[in-house]
Amino acid sequence: MLTTDTVNELADRLEAAEAERTPMRHFTIDHPDMTVQDGYAVQARWVQKKKDRGAVMRGHKIGLTSKVMQEGAGIHEPDYGVLLDYMFYDAGSPIPMDRYIAPRVEVELCFQMSKALSGPNCTIFDVLDATEYVIPALEIIDTRFHRFDPVTNAPRKIMDTVADNAANGAVVIGGRPVRPMDIDLRWVSALLMCNETVIESGVAAAVLNHPANGIAWLARKLWQHGESLEAGEILLAGSFTRSVPVSAGEVYYCDYGPLGSISCRFA
Repeated sequence: MLTTDTVNELADRLEAAEAERTPMRHFTIDHPDMTVQDGYAVQARWVQKKKDRGAVMRGHKIGLTSKVMQEGAGIHEPDYGVLLDYMFYDAGSPIPMDRYIAPRVEVELCFQMSKALSGPNCTIFDVLDATEYVIPALEIIDTRFHRFDPVTNAPRKIMDTVADNAANGAVVIGGRPVRPMDIDLRWVSALLMCNETVIESGVAAAVLNHPANGIAWLARKLWQHGESLEAGEILLAGSFTRSVPVSAGEVYYCDYGPLGSISCRFA
């Protein structure tokens, strides 16, 4: 376990890397015995620093939901992070590149909760019952670390990603909200276009066989730490496409078919 002083130091380093837009070496290089629990402790401290300066928590995100991503990270379950108010953009908004280091776009579904969720036995049915509506979302992920270490070329470890607030950057929400039982959420599909060219596509069942499964997993995970998902939270269920690197001047448009579309521009 990392000491309290070390947790504070690592949270400060994340804050500095984000502010200076300068990626840093992985924490696990200097702290090879760092655990996933240590990573969440650093995440919590970094998020608290932001709250102390006025940021407001809006919800959670779930990452590493696909088997391919999990195998690449050497884990067997997803991770999660916290969504703060300043991360949200309206559909069609320009997104300033100078806020990020190396942003990437992912295609997801967003769950708006009407009831609290908690407990070790939370199921997909509890999630569907507690969801007010589901709406399309684009997540902009960004990492405060080098994706690959510049010296060893080693990839980040899950402990680094967890500490980095699950690579949270921004969220764009749009399209048409639907009640969770009105459609089969497994078959929600999307085409992601960059400058009018389709570059990614996917189906929501790629997220743990059903996107609500990730929300149930998160409720069970938070329960282990004495926390719960609260009514009113916005929850990103996980990407069902690969993440796509973005550049200034690019326009992204995601067509969710019957659920409408989202666009954004990187300025």
